[in-house]
Amino acid sequence: MRSTDFLHKDAETRLCEHYLAAGAVSKLSTNSEQVLDAARDTFLRIALPRGPIDFSLRFWVDDADRSQPPWPTPYVRGLDHLVFIGLDARSSMLANLRTRHVIGRFSIAMASDAAYWRMIIFPMLLSVLAGSVGIVELHAACVATNELGLILVGPTRSGKSTLARALTDAGFSLLSDDRTFCSVNDGKLMAWGLARPLKLRREAASWFDELRDREPTDFQNGEPVFHFEPEARVRNCEPRLLVFLEQQQDSGFDVKSIRSSHARSRIEKDLLAEAPDAIRKQAKPLEELLSLPCCVLRYGGRPQVIAEQLADSFRNLFECRS
Repeated sequence: MRSTDFLHKDAETRLCEHYLAAGAVSKLSTNSEQVLDAARDTFLRIALPRGPIDFSLRFWVDDADRSQPPWPTPYVRGLDHLVFIGLDARSSMLANLRTRHVIGRFSIAMASDAAYWRMIIFPMLLSVLAGSVGIVELHAACVATNELGLILVGPTRSGKSTLARALTDAGFSLLSDDRTFCSVNDGKLMAWGLARPLKLRREAASWFDELRDREPTDFQNGEPVFHFEPEARVRNCEPRLLVFLEQQQDSGFDVKSIRSSHARSRIEKDLLAEAPDAIRKQAKPLEELLSLPCCVLRYGGRPQVIAEQLADSFRNLFECRS
């Protein structure tokens, strides 16, 4: 092995498994059981697929690297079809979006940090690869009942996570609270989430009894937060309604249907910039998304009350269609 081979692309990585990641078939080869454990916690493990592999990962762990947490903020830079992701001084990944192949090297401490893989590495990697495999990533929460999904789209601090948490009390299962991945599988639009805990900011403590009079002990992007693991969680669902959130100071619940052209402009302004080939691959799931009923929800007040009204609207929609 050459000393200049920083990512150790020639190293042996004999451990190999396959997963379904947001509807895409992935292959992971590594020399670390800890990396496989983190992948199993994040994605859906599958048997050897008969069809093509959508993207492949080759991760080598250096047991001589003694780097330790806390880990610095990841550094991401792209040049044409190549994306470099720096995780610390000696842990990095390089993604080739044309071949949909990722190579990486990691310290043994980072390989053993399951929470970091679940919260940071795998979600960031899926965001980088999404367009090249025909996945649309929405800045959205998603909940489901009877395998039918309700997607809550909105900017930061629009209340996505808080409403998603309140909807779990109204009988829904959590799919995701911030990033939802959409793809077309066997001709059907599906929404996918990663098995990350739901994040609530400090101000949410006033709405939920289990958080009242408590201070957040976790940190995300330097901000103190609560992490919540719901009892009911799903990995995927069939989305049936897109709700664009507009939070207001005053209490209220006002839902208005919007045209697909209006919904498109709201979604497209938040999509990551992609190469022309990736844009073509994303066209089908995007069109399927825009064929769903779409509405704007202007709301304020107690999230449990809003969640009950939103749940009733969602159920009434399908009773009327039936």
